Amino acid sequence: MNRRALTLGALAVSGALALTACGSDDTGTKADGGASKPASNSSIKCDDAKGQLLADGSSAQKNAIDAWVKNFTAACNGVQINYKGSGSGAGVTAFTQGTVAFAGSDSALKPDAVAESKKICTGGQAIDLPAVGGAIALAYNLPGVDDLVLDAPTLAKIFDSKISKWDDPAIKALNPKAKLPSTKIQAFHRSEESGTTDNLTKYFIAASPENWKYEGGKAWQAKGGQGASGSSGIAAQVKQTQGAIGYMELSYAKDLSTVSVATGAAAPVKPSSDSATKAIAAATVVGTGSDLSLKLDYKTKADGAYPITLVTYEIACDKGNKAATLPATKAFLRYITSEEGQGILSGIDYAPIPAEIIAKVRTTVESLA
Repeated sequence: MNRRALTLGALAVSGALALTACGSDDTGTKADGGASKPASNSSIKCDDAKGQLLADGSSAQKNAIDAWVKNFTAACNGVQINYKGSGSGAGVTAFTQGTVAFAGSDSALKPDAVAESKKICTGGQAIDLPAVGGAIALAYNLPGVDDLVLDAPTLAKIFDSKISKWDDPAIKALNPKAKLPSTKIQAFHRSEESGTTDNLTKYFIAASPENWKYEGGKAWQAKGGQGASGSSGIAAQVKQTQGAIGYMELSYAKDLSTVSVATGAAAPVKPSSDSATKAIAAATVVGTGSDLSLKLDYKTKADGAYPITLVTYEIACDKGNKAATLPATKAFLRYITSEEGQGILSGIDYAPIPAEIIAKVRTTVESLA
């Protein structure tokens, strides 16, 4: 494949934030109303968008999609958008079977999925359009331990059942001042195919290959642990299970304690919109043609850069989209990749896509046919 490397620079978090701050309603994902209704001077363009738009995929981006849908449908009241959030694997399958207008995936499309998509993208194929960035938080339930630090080797061993107690010497060494109990570790992973799983295991493979011997991918492969469905399902299990740890997109962890990751930087890094932004800004474009898939640096040691990140792609046909849903698909994708759409993300614990790449996404959205 002809790989084009493009270092991503500053993020487009501009005056768009001011646009979204004018309203008072929220989606329930952020108490301060970070995802408010569009202001009267909203730039949302409805064009010929109408009817029902079905979509499915990444649960990691579900909170962002919900906020975007609320704003978009308030401005374009002739459109109904139903995004199920069943997981990246289910979304890609639904798209290649032609049952949804677009899908969300936290991993770029594999060659076999692209080949399959040509059956439903008449004269074209599916492409990856980066739309949402974010940190994959490692949330835990350990009363009395408020600031837990872990590193890649220790995390890999925990999720592979090689470390089973919270007072393990490896965890003690990273947390010398913490009063760690001998509680059994209850590690939760995604039960369905998930791009969040794919990104977490890519981090393990890159940052601690000697402790993670699995090939990775959307399906969980390690031994032991317990499965739960979706980021929301893992968050619920961690919240109710003492001794639990699980991984989820940051917006699902707002009521939970989260791990600070020791990367070799000056200080361990907490998951946040800003720390994810710093990591994603070092990504490179590896897609070809209209495809804008990215390669993330999971081994970053940059100060303040959180290494376990994901980028969610919206998947659509570059050509051959269904005529009945193309206007609504383009209008919605245009909004979510606009300065206004990207501007709400940091307020609901996501990270906007870097300026250089989101500009290319906008151009590609306009070319969808």
